[in-house]
Amino acid sequence: MTSLPFTFLGLDPAENTFARSAVVVLPVPYDGTASFKTGAREGPEAIIAASREMEDYDLELGRETCAAGIHTAPALEPHLASPKDMADRIREAARPIARSGKLLATLGGDHSVSIGAALAVAESHPGLSVLYLDAHADFRDAYQGTGWGHASAARRIAETCKLTLVGVRSLATEESEALHEKGIPLFPAPLTEEPWDAILASLGPVVYVSVDLDVLDPAIMPAVGTPEPGGLGWYQTLRLLRRVGRERKIVGFDIVELSPREGPAACAYTAAKLAYKLMGYALK
Repeated sequence: MTSLPFTFLGLDPAENTFARSAVVVLPVPYDGTASFKTGAREGPEAIIAASREMEDYDLELGRETCAAGIHTAPALEPHLASPKDMADRIREAARPIARSGKLLATLGGDHSVSIGAALAVAESHPGLSVLYLDAHADFRDAYQGTGWGHASAARRIAETCKLTLVGVRSLATEESEALHEKGIPLFPAPLTEEPWDAILASLGPVVYVSVDLDVLDPAIMPAVGTPEPGGLGWYQTLRLLRRVGRERKIVGFDIVELSPREGPAACAYTAAKLAYKLMGYALK
């Protein structure tokens, strides 16, 4: 092979087939519900490109996570009829991955892509908990004419799954009231006391992790469509996710809302590194 494949970590697709791999990366270049800055459709490509510059060895974990096999699926073509149609398309594409028992790693795209991915995983894991990291609550019943956009993603997921929100620092009155009414655990930023025990207690034994990159401090992650001051730091985020991986079973995750044009190349690299970290934590 004389060129590096356009796959996560640049791994050889002949060696990292679907059958041989423990992880399946599903790129979803869709930002059809973006309400501020568009560009998240370019996120999956940028994350995969940046991942090809990373080392396979994880210093923290002391191993090459990719030894378990990481298969990069073809990018999912957007369905432009409606956000609901796109959610259904993602769910259909993610369903066989979830049923196979492999770790689903979805790369978005705006946060609406998480609806189809999480619900597909929930079909194979009844009682699934979703750890939802986001600067925004995403709990509107509908926004800008649809109930299937990024501003309603957590609300749609919570209709099927147990939901925990972490890192929130912006929400509407409607969302605050609905979260209280439905008893959704909310851990807003700043997480000065790092309430990991309470967060873990709110989760069931099987977990799907959804990470909107705007949950991070924009000082380290400016390349997002809806930036919000404050947020989580890099090592704080890793401490939470590593503990979730150690004490719960992570069966799927997504990394969404990277808008590469809004920040330096380091942001795509950070997103790729976070994805690889989550793979490592999930595979223990």
